[in-house]
Amino acid sequence: MQGIFSVFREIWQARTLLLSLARNDFKTRYAGSYLGTFWAFVQPIMTIMVFWFVFEVGFRTGKVGDVPYILWFSCGLIPWFFFADAWAGASNSFIEYSYLVKKVVFQISTLPLIKIISSLFVHFVFLAFLFALFLFYGYLPTWSYLQLLYYSLCMICLVFSLGFLSASIVPFIKDVNQIISIVLQFGMWMTPIMWSYSMVPPQYHWLFHLNPMFYIVEGYRNALFYQIGFWHNIWGTISFWGMTGCFFLAGMI
Repeated sequence: MQGIFSVFREIWQARTLLLSLARNDFKTRYAGSYLGTFWAFVQPIMTIMVFWFVFEVGFRTGKVGDVPYILWFSCGLIPWFFFADAWAGASNSFIEYSYLVKKVVFQISTLPLIKIISSLFVHFVFLAFLFALFLFYGYLPTWSYLQLLYYSLCMICLVFSLGFLSASIVPFIKDVNQIISIVLQFGMWMTPIMWSYSMVPPQYHWLFHLNPMFYIVEGYRNALFYQIGFWHNIWGTISFWGMTGCFFLAGMI
C-alpha cells in the first residue's frame, strides 16, 4: 500500500512537468510535416468516415434501435482510438524516454502518463467532433453527458494500469509490442464497436464483461443515447475496477 500511495504522490508532485512533456510529445510526433498536428485528427476522422460509408452506404446498415448508425458507431470507435493509441505509446515510454532514466534522477512511474496525456489531447477534440455530430442529428445535450468525464477517467486508469505493466516488460522482452498490436487489432473487432452485442445469444453475454473496454464503450452509449447512469450497472462497474486494479498491482510488482 505504501508503494501504491508513493506512485500517486510522485504523479502529483510531477504534474507540471508531466503536462509540459506531454505537450512536447504531442508536437514532436508530427514535427517536420507541413500540416503538423493537423494529421493527428485527420486520420481518425477519415477512418470514421470510411467505416460509415462501408457499413451505412455500402452494406446499407440501418439504425441500431432508433439511433443513427454513424452516431452509434462513433460512440464506440472514439474511445477505442484513445485506448489503442495511449496503450501503445505508454508501453514504449520507458524506452523512448530512456535518456531521462539514465542521465537524471527521474521517477519512472510517471513516464506512461506522458503518452496517455498526449493521447488525451486528441481524445477531447474527438469528443467535440462527436458532440457536433449529435447536434447535426438533432440530439441535444442532457445531464447524462457528464458521465463521459467518468468514463474518460475509467479509460485513463485502465490504460495507465495496462501501460504500467507492459512498459515494465517491453525493455526486456520487446516481442510484447507485437503482442499488444495483435491484441488491439483483435480487440477492436471483439469489442462491440461496429456491431451490437445483442446479436450474440444471451448465454454468452458474460464473455463481454471480460473485456474492460466493453464497459466503457457501452457506457458511452448508455450516457449519450439512453441516459442510463453507470450506477445502474453495479456488477459491470465492480468487474471493470477489479480488473483495472489487478493490472495496476501487477504493474507495480
